[in-house]
Amino acid sequence: MKKTILITGSTDGIGLATAKSLLQLGHTVLIHGRSDKKLSAVKEQLLVIADAQNIYTYKADLSRFDDIKLLSEYIKRDHQSLDVLINNAGVFVVPDKVSDDGLDVRFMVNTIAPYMLTKNLLPLLGIHGRVINLSSAAQSSLNPSELLKPSILSDNAVYAKSKLALTMWSFNLSAELGKDSTMILAVNPKSFLGSKMVSQAYGVSGSDLNIGADILVKAAISDEFANA
Repeated sequence: MKKTILITGSTDGIGLATAKSLLQLGHTVLIHGRSDKKLSAVKEQLLVIADAQNIYTYKADLSRFDDIKLLSEYIKRDHQSLDVLINNAGVFVVPDKVSDDGLDVRFMVNTIAPYMLTKNLLPLLGIHGRVINLSSAAQSSLNPSELLKPSILSDNAVYAKSKLALTMWSFNLSAELGKDSTMILAVNPKSFLGSKMVSQAYGVSGSDLNIGADILVKAAISDEFANA
């Protein structure tokens, strides 16, 4: 059965690689990015492998509450249902650490935005939907109050805290919804994939993005993950 799948942060990296794989399988993919120029370029690239009717593009800055709300509203406007949400967008190094709403951009994009987007789109996902949250092997304990203010900690520290927080709310929301509702799954598809984030953070090229994309595709549509 063909599915409708939203992938945040899918104009490059593992998000784009996952989008390509899903489109090649005939699914409808909603591409999200922060730049109109990049979204247009990626759509042209994807039209080589899929029909235009299977590709939607959405622009939103996930560090801003208003943009998250508008993104949710546009998706609800364009689609009656959503089978899978892949919360892939994430940041490590950012030029300005304070968001327009006075929060830490790194916590906002990595932890808070995916939670808000998931909650907003639960009505479209229904009882058979899946939410795939990109976590990490890098995790570090935190106090919940840290999410509510800009942090003076290093990018490494905040990234690890943000990914533990993402994993924590994934478990919590899953328990809250129960087994007969949307599946919430936090997964680390592979460490040190060849993404822009890995290059920025660690100065290494990383391994083949498709290794991680293959895992995300399975998590999104395979029966292998049906009871994860």
